[in-house]
Amino acid sequence: MKIILDIGHPKDVNVFQNVISELQNRGHDIKIVTRAKENTRRIIKECGLSCEFGPYYKSMVGKAFGVIRNDIWLYNIAKRFQPDIFISPGSPYSAQVSKLLGKPHLAFIDTEIAGPAIKLMLPFTDTVYTSTSFYLDLGPKQKRFDGYYELAYLHPKYFMPKKEVPAKYGLDNDYIILRLSALSSHHDIGANGFSFKTEEELREYIEALEKYGKVIISSEVVPWKTIEDYQLKFKPSELHDILFHSKLCIGEGATMASEAAILGVPSIYVSNTRRGYLDELEEKYGLTFTISDSKVALNKAISLLKKDELKEEWQLKRQKILNEKVDVVEFMVNMIEYKKKPR
Repeated sequence: MKIILDIGHPKDVNVFQNVISELQNRGHDIKIVTRAKENTRRIIKECGLSCEFGPYYKSMVGKAFGVIRNDIWLYNIAKRFQPDIFISPGSPYSAQVSKLLGKPHLAFIDTEIAGPAIKLMLPFTDTVYTSTSFYLDLGPKQKRFDGYYELAYLHPKYFMPKKEVPAKYGLDNDYIILRLSALSSHHDIGANGFSFKTEEELREYIEALEKYGKVIISSEVVPWKTIEDYQLKFKPSELHDILFHSKLCIGEGATMASEAAILGVPSIYVSNTRRGYLDELEEKYGLTFTISDSKVALNKAISLLKKDELKEEWQLKRQKILNEKVDVVEFMVNMIEYKKKPR
């Protein structure tokens, strides 16, 4: 079977990497396409994957006008490749082009607030796979599974943390990760996180956390010297090793908050937006917390950091997830191999 995989966010590379390997082991031919977003390009290169890069627009206006251009770009690729099926994490482009070519499209999504992309994708797709924690009802095309996409790359079957990675960067196991996000994706419209107005506010936040361990910053933007001073520059492939060995993760990124939780690391998502998977990780497993007020989030972080045997407690909670959730890679591969009849 010939498959076009259309990915978008850097997280998608991680989600689909083991899926790609398994599909290729079963004899399927896969063409990967994406937009030329710098972070995504870097991660794909580091993973050693072959990919075609299309137009990428940073502004929301550019993204809106870029739909037609991306559709044309992908249509031309598909005409040459002649795929049997399109798969994506909810790409409107692959859904629309699949409809034009009369081929099935399967979407694997987890972000409820990605409203514009869902609306542009849903009429043209065949099936949308979401976690049971996904709080939106997308109608008859939606199929749910009991798992999280992060398990496709962070389950112990696929990921074993390396002890030597933190030491490589001069870190012990007593460090705290502060994640700052650019909040520039289409699903970030109206999203607020820390909202630091001055560099002094950021420094005060860091100083409060530093009483409980070394603070390192992971940031998509570096507008202030304080961010540059605290930012840890590491290989993308070593992020999850660093995350696993950290004491706590607090930040504006939903992806990193959920990854920390899946790895058994206490995490706090500072945002006025919500994700179904983060809600379930909080309410059912007590692994993470979504807090809209940055000061309340800081107090929560401090209360956690004061706890004895914090790591051991969270690892027990993590084990509960591993015992209860499905093998997400196997699930995705099985759904993709179930080739639908052309429309």
